[in-house]
Amino acid sequence: MTDRRFRPALLAIASTLALAACATPTPFTPATGQGYSRAGYADEQIEANRFRVSFSGNSVTSRETVERYLLFRAAQVTLERGFDHFMLIDRDTERRSRTQIMDNGFGPGGFGGFGGFGGWGPSWRFFQPGFGWGGWGGWGGGFGGGMTDIRQIDRYEAMAEIITGRGPKPADNVRAFDARQVIENVGPNVMMPEPGRRR
Repeated sequence: MTDRRFRPALLAIASTLALAACATPTPFTPATGQGYSRAGYADEQIEANRFRVSFSGNSVTSRETVERYLLFRAAQVTLERGFDHFMLIDRDTERRSRTQIMDNGFGPGGFGGFGGFGGWGPSWRFFQPGFGWGGWGGWGGGFGGGMTDIRQIDRYEAMAEIITGRGPKPADNVRAFDARQVIENVGPNVMMPEPGRRR
């Protein structure tokens, strides 16, 4: 039989695993959100045949996926505007990071703030002579012997400026892509959103 002292910790672990299982990479969909929460593709026309394209992923979308979706969107924009190929003029992938702090809520403040499962929130550490390090803050942490877990969460955003053209792509330009071939080859690896659902 499980010791009652460890039940809160086991519940917290189970809750964390359940949330992680639900997390999926950003599908190929128009961008939503702003700043760090922005996810999806966006584009704008700069000149008649020049466009800026970007794709932002969530915290479980890999850099490789973000860059693949950028190329796919560039090919879509090219064909939608009546062109056949595009050239990457300027391309960059940016990593955006933030620190997430989890206070497990152990101590006089009780365990957790959401139905007894703990939560994410700001937390501070302090030293108590004779007791060691303790925690204060968080959601449901309170004063006392709380423990804090700090982790860095990364998200990637790929951006590029493209120049579109008609006819075959320039054979001597390694930055030139045939839009139809990109759609054909990259398309099968692009995750489209579920009908009626955007992330």
